Amino acid sequence: MTEAFSNSDPGKRPTRKRGRHVALVLAGTATLALAACEDDRMDAQSFPDLESCIAASKQETLWFTEEDCRKNFAAAQQEFMETAPRYESKELCEQEHGAGNCGGDPTQTTQEAQNSGGGFSFMPLLVGYMMGSMLSRGGGIFSQPMVNTADGRYSTPKGDQSFASNRGAGKVSATTFQRAPSTIGKPPMSAAQVSQRGGFGASSTARSGGRSSFGG
Repeated sequence: MTEAFSNSDPGKRPTRKRGRHVALVLAGTATLALAACEDDRMDAQSFPDLESCIAASKQETLWFTEEDCRKNFAAAQQEFMETAPRYESKELCEQEHGAGNCGGDPTQTTQEAQNSGGGFSFMPLLVGYMMGSMLSRGGGIFSQPMVNTADGRYSTPKGDQSFASNRGAGKVSATTFQRAPSTIGKPPMSAAQVSQRGGFGASSTARSGGRSSFGG
């Protein structure tokens, strides 16, 4: 499954009431190449940080408010801490997520590292978050943290879908917002385990039956 997702210009987006089912249109671009059943897709928008989301919400955007930005950013931060992939070395992490895109596990203490039996953990940096709307179907707004991939794209912690940018809008599969398995408090992955999995996202791809992506 291949999808296209391009950067947005919030200032040119059309103004519509929250809760209506609409296709997001990005100014000046034909944004979406749909290859899946429309019923399985939902409106989504991603941001590199909380401030970008808040700025968009003040321009009478389609389906989210400043409160939604704050609430879902906090949820994405929490989910990131709980589900981000963890590696036994910074070098291994950067192999999977790119140079300069990894840091130490902020949740881990020396005692916890000893107790885990795997030493200290390193994890990719949080580089944005995505919000998805099920409002038109009587649902709510969901969020997912975003991390870098080794080839310079962006992904959710599961790694089964990648995106060309962390700033844009479009329609994505509802499975994009499925929570990744918890990694917090568990031994970090070794080089052998990463190799066995086939790299970041490879195991998730196998489970989901296919890799999808936004953009080129």
